[in-house]
Parts: sequence; structure tokens; C-alpha cells
Amino acid sequence: MAETALTCTEDPPDPASAPIRCDHAAAEAPSAKSGGGVVKTTQRIVPLADGRRQVARFPRSPRAASFQKTFFPETNSAEWNNWRWQLQNRIRNEDRLAQIFRLSEDERQGLISQGGALPLGITPYYASLLSQDDADDPLRRTHIPVGAERLFMPGEESDPLGEDHHAVVPGLIHRYPDRVLFLVTGSCATYCRYCTRSRAVGGNHNFNTSQWEEALAYIEAHTEVRDVLISGGDPLTLSDDKLNWLLGRIRRIPHVEFLRIGTKTPVTLPMRITRDLVHMLARHHPLWMSIHFIHPAELTTETTEACRRLADAGIPLGSQTVLLKGINDNVDTVKTLMQGLLKRRVRPYYLYQCDPVRGSAHFRTPVEKGLEIIRGLRGFTSGYAVPHFVIDAPGGGGKVPLLPDYVMGRDGDDLLVGDMHGNAHRYPDPGGAIGKDKGSAAV
Repeated sequence: MAETALTCTEDPPDPASAPIRCDHAAAEAPSAKSGGGVVKTTQRIVPLADGRRQVARFPRSPRAASFQKTFFPETNSAEWNNWRWQLQNRIRNEDRLAQIFRLSEDERQGLISQGGALPLGITPYYASLLSQDDADDPLRRTHIPVGAERLFMPGEESDPLGEDHHAVVPGLIHRYPDRVLFLVTGSCATYCRYCTRSRAVGGNHNFNTSQWEEALAYIEAHTEVRDVLISGGDPLTLSDDKLNWLLGRIRRIPHVEFLRIGTKTPVTLPMRITRDLVHMLARHHPLWMSIHFIHPAELTTETTEACRRLADAGIPLGSQTVLLKGINDNVDTVKTLMQGLLKRRVRPYYLYQCDPVRGSAHFRTPVEKGLEIIRGLRGFTSGYAVPHFVIDAPGGGGKVPLLPDYVMGRDGDDLLVGDMHGNAHRYPDPGGAIGKDKGSAAV
């Protein structure tokens, strides 16, 4: 097999891997949409047995390729795999949605009345995962507005977690003793309809470098801060240069030990995870990443490649999943998702009870549903596949973990506990008090 014609330059050495960065200039002709220039993509060089090398391009699933051919026929594969093109061509209005999806009356009403803080925005890639005909498709329900968004229920707030109240400077929330939440942008690749920060994303808040500097000055002055979580919006919608500068500034603060990035980009815009990006991120270790997944349908070829690149760069990956009514609120769906994440080297971390943000009642489940799911996972799959089920306490109380109750009672010095099947077992616990309030049971 002949080697593809490429212009290649060696990347700086990387402890996890040392791929070669290549600009694929020959495979696709320039287009008007890209300003007449070549769209550059990052390639991985794979050695062959005979010593020659071939390019491992960013993968594209058959579903995405078919979607591109049908709805973006003038777009070539290099453009499709360019993350900036994806952002520039997001689906942002009813007319474009209607060209792709058979909209239900509920969706049309939601779009007509959609004028609140949360905008509409879906990348072409992520749109390719949504059913074009079924309005009850899980991913489609989380991204296309419906009329229920206009229904505001008691207890709902625009800022349910009290983040604005706990902001010590604009965009910096210091709620826990040793860590801060640093909101650095209001932009996301796509906008989830249940977003707890719907008040702040999509251009509703002004994020700029002067705000960053004010937040950095606060972190520098507070030596108790050892952990910084960078979020937004989605930090990976920033350019490499801006993100590199920001991470570098935080890294230079001596008492900051731990950096995290919260993102959904590997799921909604996986081609953003370029070789250049992962090499840059690897310079700021120890760096961790929390990725927002909600459904097994998101575990595509493209997202798998994005996670592989990040993990190969030595970045520990964790997942955060929001429990959503009719979307992932059953044991089988969550188990499939969590097991699929482990296969992609993503450790399930949090399963969130949906926050009571305004207009989200149609997404929220009873709290016992989450406990039911955790009980259906614990013991029935790997412990690594069982996330922490938490409520983010309204008003700023922080994360409150919830667990099924496995304590069945007490019999003298024996604690009675239930196993995964509900069978009682005795554990010798002389002098203990747990379980006294439940009495005793025969074992």
C-alpha cells in the first residue's frame, strides 16, 4: 500500500505517546466555506510491518458520513472533521431544524416560544446522532426545545445552586474549603435543554481576560485553594492558545495542586480533541477531565477516538451523568452506559439528580429512581461502573451523596445487612449502635 502524500512535522516528545502531526493537504480540495484555504486536520501515523507508514485519520462513522452527504453535500470530509467548521455550522433555528428533522407539534411550539436565556445550538456531528423522525429519541429530547420548557414549577430557580451568590469574583465560585469552580466561557458546542447554567451560557454573561485576571488574583491570594475546576460553558471551545495560557497561569500558582476541566466536547464535538490539543494539555499535568455523558448512543466511533487520545496523553477521565426522565432513567440504560465508559477508559464518577432549573420539570425523576438504579448496579456489575448518586443541594449546599439502605437491623452484637439480592447477613459488631432503630430480624 502506497503511503499517502503528507507534509509532516514531529511533535514534541510526549510521555504517553509521540505521534507525528501532519497536515493533510492532498485528500480534499479547498472550499469556499473554508475561505479557499486548506482545512488542516491532525493525523496519527501508524507504522506498517514493512517499515512504511500510513495515516490513521480521525474516524468518521458510517452514520455521520451518510448524514453529511445528505444534509451538507458541499462539505468535504476534512471540513467535517474540523472543529471550527462544526461550530460555525451549528443548527441554530427552526428553519434549519425542519430541513433535517420531522418536527413534532410540541417541538414547533417549543421553538416558537424559545426566546429565553438558553439558545438553540447543535453541531452537525451531534445532530447526526439524533433520530430524524422520532421526537421521543433520547438524545433529540435533550437538545430540541419543547413546550414544557415554558412551565415553571415550585422550587425551580434560574440559579438553583446559588452559584452567583457564592461567586467571590465574577465567574469564580468558592463553595468548598479547598477548591474553586472557575467559569471561563459561556460557550458550548451544543446546548443541553436541562442545563443548570442556562442563565449564563450562549452569550448571556460576559467572560473576558480581565475577569480571568481577577479570578486568578483571588486564587493566588487564597493559599487554601489546592484544586481548580475549570468549567463554563465548555472550556474546550476556547482556542488552544487561550486555554494553554490559562492553564499555564494557574499552574504557576504554587499552592494549586490539582487541575480539572469539565466538558462535553468529546461527546458533542469529538474532532476538537486534536493531537495539538492533547499535547498542550499534557504539559499541564496533573490534569484531570470530567466528561458529561447521558446515554449509550453517545459512545460512537468518534467519541471513542477522542477519549483514547486524551487517555493516551495521561489524562485521567471521569464521567458525569444527569438522571433524566424517559431518557436514561432505568438500570439497563445506565449499566450499558457505565460499562461502555469503562471500555473507553472513562471512570463513572457522578450520577446527578437533575437540578431544579426553571422549565426542567419534564426532565426530573423522583429521587427514589436514582436509588433504584444504584441498587440495580451495585453487585450486578463492576464496582468501577457504579457512580456516586448525588443531589447538588439547592441554594449552594454542595453535593449530597445518596445510597440505598443496606442496613436491615440489629440483633444483639450482630449488625444485620442485606446483600444485592435482599438476603440478610450477620456481621459481628459488638458495642455498635447502627441498626438499633430497625429492630431485629431472623437470619
